[in-house]
Amino acid sequence: MPGNLFIVTAPSGAGKTTLVRGLLARDPQVQLSISFTTRDPRPGERDGREYRFVDVPTFRALRDRGEFLEWAEVHGNYYATSKVWLKEQIAAGRDTLLEIDWQGAQQVRKSFPDAVGVFILPPSLDELESRLRGRGTDSDDVINRRLLGARGEMRHVAEFDYVIINNELQVALEDLVGVVRAARLRYANQHQRHPQYFEFLEQD
Repeated sequence: MPGNLFIVTAPSGAGKTTLVRGLLARDPQVQLSISFTTRDPRPGERDGREYRFVDVPTFRALRDRGEFLEWAEVHGNYYATSKVWLKEQIAAGRDTLLEIDWQGAQQVRKSFPDAVGVFILPPSLDELESRLRGRGTDSDDVINRRLLGARGEMRHVAEFDYVIINNELQVALEDLVGVVRAARLRYANQHQRHPQYFEFLEQD
């Protein structure tokens, strides 16, 4: 049976990456889709693990060949998802998670209308700013740009199936784990995974 596709979106600093890492540690049946990006690696990031880091000419060449399911420019950098790889994973029955922005989510749903969308909200803009500054990796100009972008991003929250407010990390993680479990319990998934339990319903 096909795997589930999960789309997780959040403004920068809302805790998306931490929550996704927590989910992957809790649920080995979920794998992360590794996106392409033109941004520079952050300290501790490795090519092929967090992202596939490429330069702008390489990214544009891949895009123009139709290699990407979706792509977007965010805060001056390009991000994209490999179309062929993702379709192969879903067809093979592997639950796969995408960390992408709301623009990418819209594009992905055109090819995967059954994808489960999850939006991570910060408890407030003040808290979001505090978290961004606490990273110590971005300049004031970058932080201000991210905060301005966050307002626009959060206006798209209604386009998603689930909304998790990341006020307390452990509570938010339990919520994300719960979304994944609930998706596996959808009728179509259960019917394909356990057809023997539905046989009596189909008898005359």
